[in-house]
Amino acid sequence: MNTLLFITLQAQPAAQGGAASGASMWIMLLLIFVVMWLFMIRPQRKQQKELEKFRQGLRKGDKVITAGGIYGTVDEISDKTVLIKVDGDVKLRVDKGSLVKDNSDLQQAQQK
Repeated sequence: MNTLLFITLQAQPAAQGGAASGASMWIMLLLIFVVMWLFMIRPQRKQQKELEKFRQGLRKGDKVITAGGIYGTVDEISDKTVLIKVDGDVKLRVDKGSLVKDNSDLQQAQQK
């Protein structure tokens, strides 16, 4: 069904305007892809790299925020998990993937 629709759509520009219409369609599709890459894919990849760099650079004593919104201080780091001290003697073991940002960035923004 999809192949038939594609063939039909390809045949219509050739019958109406020749090769110029088909070429302009491909140019528009290419431009749409380039715009999507510039505004969506590239910034997302950059953000992923920064987040991975943050998670790999964690040290004991760093202030962090989990994806669930829990603020804490790193107490112990293993390969896939982090033990964070939340309040007093309360400690939570969380996956490294759930740490989303450093609390110091938030504190610096509040001081300005």
